[in-house]
Amino acid sequence: MNPSWTLIPADEKIVEELHASLKINPILCRLLVQRGITTYDEAHAFFRPKLSDLHDPFLMHGMDAAIKRIEQAIINKEKVLIYGDYDVDGTTSVALLYSFFKNHHDKLDYYIPDRYKEGYGVSAQGVDYAKQNGMTLIIAVDCGIKAVKQVARAKELGIDFIICDHHLPGKELPAAVAILDPKQSHCEYPYKELSGCGIAFKLAQAWSLKEGLAEHETMDLLDFVVISISCDIVEMRGENRVLAYYGMKKLNRTPRLGLQALIEKSKRTIPMSISDIVFGLGPMINAVGRLDSAKTAVRLLLAEEKFVAYDLARTLENYNTQRKEFDKQIAEEGKEIFRNIPDFEERKSIVLYKSDWHKGVLGIAASRMTETFHRPAIMLTESNGKVVGSARSIRGFNIHAAIESCADVLDNFGGHNFAAGLTMAEENVSIFQDKFEAYVKENIDKKMLEPELRINSYVEFKDINSTFWKILKQFAPFGPGNHNPLFATKGVYDNGYSKLLKNNHLKLALKQEEKAPSWYGIAFGRGEDYPQVHRQEPFDMAFKVEENSWNGKKRLQFLARDFRF
Repeated sequence: MNPSWTLIPADEKIVEELHASLKINPILCRLLVQRGITTYDEAHAFFRPKLSDLHDPFLMHGMDAAIKRIEQAIINKEKVLIYGDYDVDGTTSVALLYSFFKNHHDKLDYYIPDRYKEGYGVSAQGVDYAKQNGMTLIIAVDCGIKAVKQVARAKELGIDFIICDHHLPGKELPAAVAILDPKQSHCEYPYKELSGCGIAFKLAQAWSLKEGLAEHETMDLLDFVVISISCDIVEMRGENRVLAYYGMKKLNRTPRLGLQALIEKSKRTIPMSISDIVFGLGPMINAVGRLDSAKTAVRLLLAEEKFVAYDLARTLENYNTQRKEFDKQIAEEGKEIFRNIPDFEERKSIVLYKSDWHKGVLGIAASRMTETFHRPAIMLTESNGKVVGSARSIRGFNIHAAIESCADVLDNFGGHNFAAGLTMAEENVSIFQDKFEAYVKENIDKKMLEPELRINSYVEFKDINSTFWKILKQFAPFGPGNHNPLFATKGVYDNGYSKLLKNNHLKLALKQEEKAPSWYGIAFGRGEDYPQVHRQEPFDMAFKVEENSWNGKKRLQFLARDFRF
């Protein structure tokens, strides 16, 4: 589907005022205003994040109780279990708290549930493991906010819970000693969009402040936090921006052994960017939890010997290769099944079920379906006698609310606006498909179903020089709420040296003015556009600016996203 191009608005009067005070290119001022930055002081804070901008962790409801319970555990030499989810956010959360508290307590263990035998969140098996091993305190990270029954059972067994979660709470909260979740209605913590690992970091930060530890003991954990922020797709604003900014500094300055091995296996180089984490490290960490035990990922993140780190990185690399094969197979089957539904073009949602699909890659497959058909998508398979699934949404549509409207035919569900998981009995699949489609049809705006490219600004190639780039790269780290700017330009043409590359990619060599220098870039997966580009007639292009390093030389180039011929 050809996307429409929409220019993101900005108050031009404020853009002019900001230009007068900052004395930088008006295009860059427009980008700032689009991000809600309208004054010199706000711009200074945006470009120069400070650790002092981080909020006091004790503002988070439950923090005092959490610290008091951990102090009690350490004094009484209790066995403590750190329990985390099997995705990137969960494994980095576990690694962060384990690596931090192991320096202060020697009776520490961690637990990651099996995706297939136990499912998402706190499991009965996990509680049993704690009881069998003499644990009296479980710290749950990136999960637990809906574990009402599991926490109650643990309490009966003499096990306390501290919950560090960032997901939306249900109507009833677990009876934990402390719940750290800014999304609780009674929590007045100023920033609500931390990742699960971000909550774990605030716990470590609170402990450090209480114990008077050196600042570096917690700030050296920020490489874990930036990986979680990047891969869990939380917003890159406010406190997350500060955490990510300093996390990238830590990652690029002194990567720990496991991450260094992972960077090499992912064929990335330092300095890393957020996209390197999202498309390089993240899939490899996630893959092992999708196909086997995510404990392997935690072991990698905590590795203290080089040969162990590289051996585990190879393991993650192998699992990621397998994951790609499963992903491709399910996406192709899903597309074929959907296209064979008689009225598929009229449907406003995609809900597909096939009992032999691999549970571990359903979320990725659902993303592929939304990319292809631009519809909210849910992919379902059979697991342990139940039907389980992963859901992904399109911009502007709350898929969690849509699933919640079908709660009467579900065993359980959880997630957020853009992604969710669910479980149901097999006999309810067709009922769920109908109910979900009816809700989407009733509540989705027609414009949401039309793909759109949101353009930050129109530019000309001559606008983009070294000074422009020097400031533009300070907008990073990029992510939701602070996306890498998408520009558009008019009247460019092939200088005769554009060419088709393998895997359907397109290398572009373009000019905009006859006497101006050529610009070079790439368009991934756009080989079909080569004949029209090669006609050497003017066309418009939407693109991002990036810096390419080759043989020690750096050069600005563009990453083309779309063309208008």
